[in-house]
Amino acid sequence: MKELLYLNKHMALINFSKSYYTTTDELISSDSFDLFLSAFLKDYELSHPRMYRWLVQDLPLNEVKKDLKRLMKVLMVLDRDEVQHPLIKESDKLLQVVEDAYRFWRNMQRYSLIHTKNREGLEHSNFIEADNTYNQMILNMYRTIQQKVQGSKNRVYRQLQAGTNASFFLNRYEWNIPAEYEQLRSIPFINKILLRTPLIIHTKSNKRHGMFTQALTNPIFEFVNSNDEWFCFPCRVGKLLTFFYFHRDYTPSAVALSNLFELAAESECVGHKPDCIVLFGNPDGKKDTTFYHDVKHDIWVGKVSYDDVIHYFGYTKKMCLTLHNLCVMEKGWLPLHGAMINLHMKDGSKKGLVFIGDSGAGKSETIEALSAVAKDEILYSEVVFDDMGSMHLVNDQLKAQGTEIGAFVRLDDLDKGTAYRDIDRSVFFNPENMNARIVIPAAPYKVVVEDHDIDMVIYANNYDDKRGLKRFTDREEAKKTFLEGKRFALGTTSENGLSSTFFANPFGPMQKQAQCYPIFNQMFDAMFDKDIFVGEIYTCLGLPNKGEDGLKIAARELLEEIKK
Repeated sequence: MKELLYLNKHMALINFSKSYYTTTDELISSDSFDLFLSAFLKDYELSHPRMYRWLVQDLPLNEVKKDLKRLMKVLMVLDRDEVQHPLIKESDKLLQVVEDAYRFWRNMQRYSLIHTKNREGLEHSNFIEADNTYNQMILNMYRTIQQKVQGSKNRVYRQLQAGTNASFFLNRYEWNIPAEYEQLRSIPFINKILLRTPLIIHTKSNKRHGMFTQALTNPIFEFVNSNDEWFCFPCRVGKLLTFFYFHRDYTPSAVALSNLFELAAESECVGHKPDCIVLFGNPDGKKDTTFYHDVKHDIWVGKVSYDDVIHYFGYTKKMCLTLHNLCVMEKGWLPLHGAMINLHMKDGSKKGLVFIGDSGAGKSETIEALSAVAKDEILYSEVVFDDMGSMHLVNDQLKAQGTEIGAFVRLDDLDKGTAYRDIDRSVFFNPENMNARIVIPAAPYKVVVEDHDIDMVIYANNYDDKRGLKRFTDREEAKKTFLEGKRFALGTTSENGLSSTFFANPFGPMQKQAQCYPIFNQMFDAMFDKDIFVGEIYTCLGLPNKGEDGLKIAARELLEEIKK
């Protein structure tokens, strides 16, 4: 990024590598602070017109900004009684302006960047220290000016995140780049990331629309790379190396990715070719959500066009998972849209439970209900995956792996204690709105990508007015239920009412049904041949009254089956 400070609506990117301020005098005098004041005054004119007119009078904005800067510098040094300025005479109004400006800054999503190979500004061996120092400087500046204008010391001090919400440590990686992808070479990679959690992100959209479709040509040829506006978040989706390239306007999505997928190490990227590439926020004037298999280089490429709607994190997550699923099907693995836990019981036994179902079917909710009713029976539970995994055969034994180290779940569907228990590590999306979401770290990467034994495979049925748990004795009936992929949509996507999706998985298997079907048959035949429990659990979540404790009834029956 070339700019010192980039402001876009409700987001700020601060380039420490171009300029790093260590004193408030340097900061107030900077071009970056001038840019911030311009943005604040423009917003203030609309949001607080009376206060704006009092502050600006009839002066040119440049004069107003210069005057405000001079006043701030004086207040940082002198006592209030020593300051001679017209605005000080109406201290209550000036205090409101100070608070409004501080709130305007804090309401932005704020991220700092440090490039390791840029010698023009800061190249800090400890980017955490650099960001911490910046945060403290902003807080001290606000607090000093606020207390002097107020005319007294505060009695309550709130240590808010005054500087940034997150910080990126960037580097250039020389990866094994084919000629067709040459324009990606200059884009810096995120080497390390600092999150100030709990982090609350507000987005324009909180719902995913439409489907990912196959493109006829490689999206790389439509890639728009200009003015150093792109970064790369290299990650492991399952075991697959994925380079997630994102336009800077979608930085919040990359921040949340660090709670969901394992950030790949530099050694995993340099000299290597990725399995998957995502081009997220491509300003091509289209509304594409497409994927393509570059057979020549064996790279799966996804593209999501620049659009307000894709600020919803579901687009970020599901594109990465779609590419993963398409890739693993090539080697005969079956992608699972579901959740898996290993239950370690107090009697010494261990059970691997896989739940399958589309969004809102009740997979995570069933696990929460089971944990509640079985708290005296379970020693501990181990999350393998919470949304997407895969199933395969190893020496004729059925095994499962996960894809994510975290979970992207609805706030109102969590166990009431979960969000508060993990709040200090979480990223929240639109917590005040319908379909509020949270991204929570859930499992160590080593656990996620291990091969895990499977004891039970259960379809989450949220639409039938039934109770409890059913075991399939007829494999064809079981296959039909799982393949139909029915669920009652709860508004987490653009669908509403009863719908059906091939194998409850619109992220790969539905687009490649002919390829998925023989893999599906192979895995389900193995389940019945090895007498693995295959069943259906009635979560009742799609019923108008949620089924009169249907989840609890189902969880109790599931516990009894586990104890057998």
